[in-house]
Amino acid sequence: MRITPAERRRLLGHRHLLAPGERAGLVEDVAETLVGLHATDAASVVLSARARVREPSPADVDRALYEDRTLLRMHCMRRTLFVVPTDLVPVFHHSTSEAIARRERAALLKHLAATGPARDGRWLDTAEKAALEALTRLGEAGAVELTAEVPALQETIVLSPGKPYQATQRVGGWVLRLLAMEGRIRRGRPLGGWTSNQFRYSVAPEMPPMDPAEARAELVRRWLACYGPGTADDLAWWTGWPNGQVREALGRIPTAEVELDEGTGLVLADHRLDEALSRDDAPWAAFLPGLDPATMGWKHRDWYVDPEHRPLLYDTAGNGGPTVWWNGEIVGAWAQRADGEIAWRLLADRGAEARAAVEAEAAALQEWLAHYRMAARFPAPLTKELTA
Repeated sequence: MRITPAERRRLLGHRHLLAPGERAGLVEDVAETLVGLHATDAASVVLSARARVREPSPADVDRALYEDRTLLRMHCMRRTLFVVPTDLVPVFHHSTSEAIARRERAALLKHLAATGPARDGRWLDTAEKAALEALTRLGEAGAVELTAEVPALQETIVLSPGKPYQATQRVGGWVLRLLAMEGRIRRGRPLGGWTSNQFRYSVAPEMPPMDPAEARAELVRRWLACYGPGTADDLAWWTGWPNGQVREALGRIPTAEVELDEGTGLVLADHRLDEALSRDDAPWAAFLPGLDPATMGWKHRDWYVDPEHRPLLYDTAGNGGPTVWWNGEIVGAWAQRADGEIAWRLLADRGAEARAAVEAEAAALQEWLAHYRMAARFPAPLTKELTA
């Protein structure tokens, strides 16, 4: 079966809860359907949810993350921060975070060893124990407060010594990130509003055990349910796993092959693509934030973004900036200026209906953000131009 780019764009609207009538009732539903929300830029979590929830509010995300604890912010795919459903944390942890944490620990020990033999694995274990004891005593604390409590965390390491980009960093930031990756502490409320990227920490509950291979298979199953059809290359890029682990995970779940422009694609075997593609589609426009799951869901992107536009919409590291969508296709970019104005530009002309829908969505976003100011943490070239 061949799936055309136009058909994939139609599927994206429904599976990513962007088509009219498909919007979710709860933020938790969005995070579960999309297999997590990118959270390296804290504002992206709220804005990604806003585009998909029928009655969005920053307070809904706040409630889910910090009151009900149905969502959790954690490092997982490609060492990136995601907000994921709490009941799926073991899946993300055992499939991905454990391996990332091992590499993080090895890197930190290497940096510590470069400063002297006394700062070895035993030294790090002692520092971690002191940090956990302080967090247990305090209940919750930000990095600055915790570092003040634990002298070892105030010590420094030098990165890239002798290079023009040499940098000196406190050990505390590394230790907290490592403890979070290992599932021993968790991020809580930000030190500021919902656009803040600094968080308080608390001791985490014990991580439930899970076979890593089963965890990887479950994560792949969920990715295919929302992002399929996609290729094995897409999966390897999205997860950050070696190709062998991707193949092993795919071998554990029933899949079917389809023909895509970029090669052989995969879907879950029980997905009824004919039925999904036969739906009557209402047109839709969306303003999605930087690093949105739809912008960052695949390695091969030509079917939803013109290759000539990609240098304007993604930075040199591949991070997607805030984008304007029309019917499953990126057609432009947007940004919020310092005075609160929503500035946007279309890169493709899709007719009067598309422009009218984009204008209406821009006005709705302008009203929704009336009392907030934010800036994309990873601005693409066109984002910078719009805010200049």
